[in-house]
Amino acid sequence: MGLGMDDAGASLQAQMGAMGRAARQAAVALRLADAATRTRAIVAMAVAVRAAGPEILAANARDVADAHAAGLAPAMVDRLRLDEARIEAMAQGLETVAAIRDPLGAETDRWDRPNGLDIARVRTPIGVIAIIYESRPNVTADAAALCVRSGNAAILRGGSECLASNLAIHAAVARGLAEAGLPDTCVQVVRTTDRAAVGLILGGLEGCVDLIIPRGGKSLVARVQQEARAPVLGHLEGINHVFLHASADLEKAVAIAVNAKMRRVSVCGAAETLLVDSADAQRLLPPVARALAEAGCELRGDARARSLVPGMAEATEEDWGTEYLAPIMSVAVVDGVEGAAAHIAKYGSAHTDAIVAEDGVAAERFATLVDSAIVLINASTQFADGAEFGFGAEIGIATDRLHARGPVGAEQLTTYKYVVRGTGQTRP
Repeated sequence: MGLGMDDAGASLQAQMGAMGRAARQAAVALRLADAATRTRAIVAMAVAVRAAGPEILAANARDVADAHAAGLAPAMVDRLRLDEARIEAMAQGLETVAAIRDPLGAETDRWDRPNGLDIARVRTPIGVIAIIYESRPNVTADAAALCVRSGNAAILRGGSECLASNLAIHAAVARGLAEAGLPDTCVQVVRTTDRAAVGLILGGLEGCVDLIIPRGGKSLVARVQQEARAPVLGHLEGINHVFLHASADLEKAVAIAVNAKMRRVSVCGAAETLLVDSADAQRLLPPVARALAEAGCELRGDARARSLVPGMAEATEEDWGTEYLAPIMSVAVVDGVEGAAAHIAKYGSAHTDAIVAEDGVAAERFATLVDSAIVLINASTQFADGAEFGFGAEIGIATDRLHARGPVGAEQLTTYKYVVRGTGQTRP
């Protein structure tokens, strides 16, 4: 006789509860392991990922076929698809994380008090981190490496569209952990596509989850932020802007705008809106628009932009707040740095925004006015990536203001404690 609905729900709750308790125990083992042990584990993961390449590709092919059959959007399929180059990049990312400075035990500050107390602020793991993500199977490897590097146990819940890929990658991760003598429960993957599992994670798994990180679309992040019973490190969509100031060098403007939009349109660091300074839009916009169009990008502009580029489609109000993840870009002509900052404040997602300018004062003014997690001066928004920041990999780009912003690497997955050393002091 099959399980009834209540029995199935109870079974899933028991399974997820067991994952939480196992993660809590594994977190203790990771916190007590020395840096060399955790490094060996991550290096072994990289070796295992390379060795498991054929199995990972076969699993991914099944996921991609199912995604096409389900009518998944092209941008989502691109995020899902793996090939030999992406698997090698995954392994290299693991090796890079293994090589970065271990954050645990690092003193971020130390001082003496007049009473002789020696106070140190020391980095320590958060504990158990649950990561809920969509489409990108490489997140499984990145998350495993970063959590082990930072001494945190991980519970990973990928999207149903990439379950086979995630399980194949996790099998390699588990082999690496075992080779280093660490429990394989240091990194666990939810093996069911049942959406009720997400609800149980958001409930905190009986108090076992210390931090939840959502990485996906707007609806996923909104659900996590609304329902979570544990702290959430938010990762909102990337409605990113490139602003061409009147002082911009035209060659730089063309190169940066095209790269920011078209290098890879499906990543969260892709630019979605081009802003052009009205003071010199006639010089800047037509050649930049032509270069974007030649690269295959559809442009949708406001009235001032369309007056300078005949044939450009008209932008709607909805366009300014849309993360296209496609070769489409909205274009607006704005009045100086203040106009660009006002547009970004109204429509942006506080993710990543860039200015192209030879005027250093204007560039620094933009960096001050724009309150995004990442602000770039004369560089492409596609640098919004943990590896490019030297973090080895990232869990995502945090757009909240607490406790981390921008690329979330190993150091951002730690908290701190105070170690106070005395010589027998008592408080009067």
